[in-house]
Amino acid sequence: MNLKKINNGLLVFNIPNILAFIRLLIAPVMFWIILNPQMFTNLGWHISWSYYIASLLFVIASITDFFDGYVARELDQITIVGQILDPLADKMLTLAAFLGLMMSGAASAWAIYIIIVRELFITGLRTLSMSEGIDVSASMAGKVKTVAQMIAIGFLLMHWPFGDVLLWIAVALTVYSGAEYLVGFSKAYKGKL
Repeated sequence: MNLKKINNGLLVFNIPNILAFIRLLIAPVMFWIILNPQMFTNLGWHISWSYYIASLLFVIASITDFFDGYVARELDQITIVGQILDPLADKMLTLAAFLGLMMSGAASAWAIYIIIVRELFITGLRTLSMSEGIDVSASMAGKVKTVAQMIAIGFLLMHWPFGDVLLWIAVALTVYSGAEYLVGFSKAYKGKL
C-alpha cells in the first residue's frame, strides 16, 4: 500500500504540508510584531530589533515556501491538502507582511490595495479552474512576481532605502502576472468547450 496516496491524496501529515503549516503560524506572529514595535522599546531594546525579528520570521517562512514545493515534487508528496494549503499559506504570509507594513505607515495603501485585489481575484480564478479541471500552472511571471514581492517586503520591513520603489515594481509585476494568468485561464477554458 502506497502511503503517499492515502485518502485519495488527502494525506495531511507530510513534510511539505507541515512546512506550509509553519508558514500559517508564522504569519500572524510576524504581523503582530510589525504592529507592536513598542514591545521591544519597552524591554529597553532599540526599535530596530522589531525590524530584525519580523524580517527573520519572514525569511524563515519564505524558505519554507521554497522547500515545501521542492520536497513535495522530489518525494512525490503532492496532495490535495497541500495544493490548497501551500497557496493559502503564501497569501497569509505576504498579506500579513503587506497589511502590517501598510498599517504601520511603512507601505503605500494603494499599492497594497492593488496587490490584495489581484490576489483575491486570482485565488477565485484558481478555485474556478480547479473545479472545472483546468490546469493553469504558475507562469514565470508569477514566480518573478513572488520574488519581487518578497524583496520589497524585506526592504520595507528593514526600513531600507528604495523599499517604496521595489514595492511599486512588485505591484506592476503583480498586475502583469495576474493578467497573464487570466489570459491563460481564458484560453484553457475556451479550449475545453
